[in-house]
Amino acid sequence: MTSPPMPPKVRFSIGVTGHRASHEGYAKNAKQISIVIAGIFDQIEQILSQTDLLLGPASLAPTRLHTLMVDGTDQAAAEMALARGWELISPLPFGARLNTAINALPVNGDDARALLSGDSAKDTDTQRRASEIIKLTGNAKTFELADQDDAITQLYLSKLDAPDNFELAQTFTLESAKRAALAGRILIEQSDLIIGIWDGKSSASPGGTGHTIATALDLGAPVIWIDPESPDDWRILHAPESLALMQCNSPNQDRIEEMQSIVSDVIFPRDTPIDKSDAHEGLSALRKARWYDRSARLTHGYRRIEAMFGGDGKPFRSIVQTYEKPDEIGTGSGADVLDTARNLPDADPGLADKIEQQAMQNFAWADGISARLSDHYRGGMIVNFLLSGLAIVGGVLYLPLVPAEQKWGFALFEFLLLIAIVVITWRGQKYRWHGRWFETRRVAEYFRHSPMLLMLGVARAPGRWPKGTDTSWPEWYVRQALRDIGLPNAKITDGYLRHFLSTLLDSHVTPQRDYHYDKAKRLKTVHHNLDRFSELLFKLAIISVAGYLLLKAGSSLQLIDAGIVSKSSKTFTLLGVLFPTFGGAIAGIRFFGDFERFAAISEVTAERLDAIAGRIALLQSAPDDMLSYDQVAELVHAADDVVVAEIENWQAVFSGKHITVPV
Repeated sequence: MTSPPMPPKVRFSIGVTGHRASHEGYAKNAKQISIVIAGIFDQIEQILSQTDLLLGPASLAPTRLHTLMVDGTDQAAAEMALARGWELISPLPFGARLNTAINALPVNGDDARALLSGDSAKDTDTQRRASEIIKLTGNAKTFELADQDDAITQLYLSKLDAPDNFELAQTFTLESAKRAALAGRILIEQSDLIIGIWDGKSSASPGGTGHTIATALDLGAPVIWIDPESPDDWRILHAPESLALMQCNSPNQDRIEEMQSIVSDVIFPRDTPIDKSDAHEGLSALRKARWYDRSARLTHGYRRIEAMFGGDGKPFRSIVQTYEKPDEIGTGSGADVLDTARNLPDADPGLADKIEQQAMQNFAWADGISARLSDHYRGGMIVNFLLSGLAIVGGVLYLPLVPAEQKWGFALFEFLLLIAIVVITWRGQKYRWHGRWFETRRVAEYFRHSPMLLMLGVARAPGRWPKGTDTSWPEWYVRQALRDIGLPNAKITDGYLRHFLSTLLDSHVTPQRDYHYDKAKRLKTVHHNLDRFSELLFKLAIISVAGYLLLKAGSSLQLIDAGIVSKSSKTFTLLGVLFPTFGGAIAGIRFFGDFERFAAISEVTAERLDAIAGRIALLQSAPDDMLSYDQVAELVHAADDVVVAEIENWQAVFSGKHITVPV
């Protein structure tokens, strides 16, 4: 028996950014700032211990802290996290050695070169700072943005060797700030809550604390702002506009309750029932679903319509789907991507297994469950439309065939078809075919794209996840699964980026683009052919009625035997009912399927993916020294935005089309 993959661990992730130890406000109140941060950490731990867990008490994983390991705020928070047994993650703006050399703040090129080569700096303070960074990063999982290290190292040493050269200093400052901003963006994306120690004076410097806080708010991440001059008066910010009011507003009176709400929402989605007895509500719709290896022929109505009217010349071909089992995807459709994850230069050796077990297997499970639910829901509605037409025609079919006293058999036939419609509708509503399909399809589509995000350490920021029409557990489930994997313990180099780009293009963007182009073409054809067929049926209805009227007129003019007209009148009555009834049923199927709008959605999706494919191809032709993490990350974000937009558009079309009687 095929079972669902292991559920993800549930965790809360914090990002910390703040001033260096040398900052005047921080230095003056460093002890009190640490006490306040520790108090916030304590509150978070207490909230976590008291929150009901959807996946059970054993599912809570250690809290994760993300910080850039700069001296001052970052290192103080890192020490507290390690003391609590939390996981410590550090997205580094540079490779580990260059990061140490830069943030140890050497005053000359000799000490910088010593640190870059792994030796000790002669200056005591420089070496102390370097040792602290090395110690903390040794206890952390690091994600090193080393793709521009050669260029940054040259700028850095040139600046140190010529301390009076303002142009060299400015160039290094700008380039290193860009890298710090990149690392800060990663920190935000991987965190549920940002804690920022900031004097509130400026957010203009890229990579600085103010800039990181402003970016977090822009991306929808809640921020706890601690002013180093008055750390006890910390407050919670939720929107970029709150930066304009920081100095005016007093601390939130209900800030503890507000923080509790933030943490609880991350750990447990509000719209999901704690009672797990109903396999059709909330997360149980996915976790308690029964697995089938293939689709059921009786539920193929919708896809049979596509096959019959899609124009490929094989209307009655087999459309039975065999679902890929979760434990087979690693050696099946996901093999190429996993091979890339294992062979990326300086890659996290455990990343491929995590992607397979926590992303791909969850995708396969959700995809199989969703595909079957789709057949039940959409196929059920197609059958309802056809049965309604048959019921009407069956009720009058006796007219040309048997005397009126023998009508009961045809009435019974009509009655049974009407009962079948009611039963299908009742089952669809009772077992939530429509809602469960929506929910599980969202889960599957998020997971489909996730390996690309995970290999590059890219994530959707907290405020950028879409909202479902009625539920949010699918987004919560995927977010927790991807959070559980987190940043890879990897070193990003130009070789890493180039290898990744090939996989992004060949294994994801191009196949998805081609799929949507084919889908758009097929659905346009289905819509057109259904349109033509329903028009044909209405034309036949007009012809049948006109034929009867001509016969009747001929009878009145004594051109046609009146007996012939009398005998054929019931047949013409039947035809006058049959053609418009089935024409209406076909029109109803066309309206329900919304093939034309789905074709338009797929066409737009394909065009956007095609544009991304072109950008990837351009970037692949760039020399290694011009290939940078931010460019590749932007392409991954763009592809992710296409995925989410397609889901949202798809929901907009089908969200209101619940299974119902076709009247």
